[in-house]
Amino acid sequence: MPKTDFDEFAAAYSADNELNLLNGHYERPAMLNLAGDVAGRRILDVGCGSGPLSAALRDRGAIMSGFDLSAEMLDLARERLGEDADLTVGDLAKPLPYDDAQFDDVMASLVLHYLEDWTGPLAELRRVLKPGGRLILSVNHPIVYTALNPDANYFDIAEFSYDAEHAGRTVTYRNWHRPLQAMNDAFTAAGFRISVISEPPVSPDTPPELRPPHQNHPARFICFIFFVLEAC
Repeated sequence: MPKTDFDEFAAAYSADNELNLLNGHYERPAMLNLAGDVAGRRILDVGCGSGPLSAALRDRGAIMSGFDLSAEMLDLARERLGEDADLTVGDLAKPLPYDDAQFDDVMASLVLHYLEDWTGPLAELRRVLKPGGRLILSVNHPIVYTALNPDANYFDIAEFSYDAEHAGRTVTYRNWHRPLQAMNDAFTAAGFRISVISEPPVSPDTPPELRPPHQNHPARFICFIFFVLEAC
């Protein structure tokens, strides 16, 4: 399958990302909550996109750097963060242009599930973290794969696709599914220890019209899973 090319729909994605349920009122608030007090901490935003997470962390006192594979996304990020923002085009599947032990935290928001092989990327993220630093990440919840593909085997590592709409534009995403055990094995092999696994509710300020309908527990639903990993 061809890779999802964010350059093709950067503006539509960025506009939708600000206020939609999954990004604006679920994933991003959860990442910020897991990050906690970041004042004075040097943080790398992996796959930073148009920069909403970087902006929120900077507003909380973090010293931000970020990279993304999409040059179009980075142009939008510079509009948001300023031309002097520490942003670069980079590919998580390749060596990163940062020094060893440069960051206190790394934020990887909905990035790793685009990659088949996590070995090199996790090793690079561990390398740029200080000892004891945190990798805070979100990926598709592994149950999403079998929900979208009822005949699939949960324990496979498999590529799959699905459609989503952003600002009136339909986009086909191509992701890699991993069972939870495979995620844990990859984290451990890279030198991380899991300190938090989270399946959070939506943000309390989510407008009623955006909350998932017909749910017994409308503040909770399964979409992404979140981890806080400590660099051993």
